[in-house]
Amino acid sequence: MALGLGVKAPEKECEDENCPFHGQLPVRGRTFEGVITSKNGKTVTVKWQYHHHVPKYERYMRRNTKVMAHCPPCMDIEEGDEVKIGETRPISKGKSFVVIEKTGE
Repeated sequence: MALGLGVKAPEKECEDENCPFHGQLPVRGRTFEGVITSKNGKTVTVKWQYHHHVPKYERYMRRNTKVMAHCPPCMDIEEGDEVKIGETRPISKGKSFVVIEKTGE
């Protein structure tokens, strides 16, 4: 199944119902790229940095965001990998994103 986001499906197959490629999970909304900081089962924590403008000091400040995402078993992901995540319906209390592509080699 093609996602329509310009990403290729993984070569491995899986039986996960929350896989956007082999299951029934639709991906819609925003997409982000970040680095995996921790992995626990099918849940990964993805962190990315951005710059926030502070008008008072006329400078930019580095900030970061950490989000929990679902990692399907067909994706070979480890800590430190750069990934692309997409927004989905809520999978659990803290997970509303799913890993859709491994960008870094």
